[in-house]
Amino acid sequence: MSASKQTVSLNIAVLVVSDTRTEKTDKSGRLLEDKISSAGHKLAEKKIVEDDIYKIRAAVATWIAQDDIDVVISTGGTGVTGRDGTPEAIACLLEKKIDGFGEIFRMISYEEIGTSSLQSRALSGVANGTYVFVLPGSASACSTAWDKLIGAQLDSQTKPCNLVELIPRLKEH
Repeated sequence: MSASKQTVSLNIAVLVVSDTRTEKTDKSGRLLEDKISSAGHKLAEKKIVEDDIYKIRAAVATWIAQDDIDVVISTGGTGVTGRDGTPEAIACLLEKKIDGFGEIFRMISYEEIGTSSLQSRALSGVANGTYVFVLPGSASACSTAWDKLIGAQLDSQTKPCNLVELIPRLKEH
């Protein structure tokens, strides 16, 4: 009988994108913090920035440049209004997109919120060896993304495969 793999704890940074939320009123970021901790991972840093493409990009670029950050999760700014710019801010930083993440997220969301799911521009990818997930701003969407996608893929024991086991190879060129 083979020994089971040990669980790997990741360092995860959370970016809350909002023109109105504060640390006191932020439900989505707090929910992600709780889920990260409950899964045995470490919250490396959390930041709230206004919905400004350059401020969002600067925060994410800083984190992906740090060798000790394994994952960045942003929440907010993924809609279609004029101020929603998180996908545009982050997409240009990604070396590889994980297209299936957004597709599956919208499929799961469709079951929960119907056709309103088409308004989500959630995405994911890899930037400088760091996984990046871009989520809508609602706590419900963050819960869905973590519970039904991200949590399992950031669990080193998920079979047949998971994103954690690929981390050592993400910077190969």
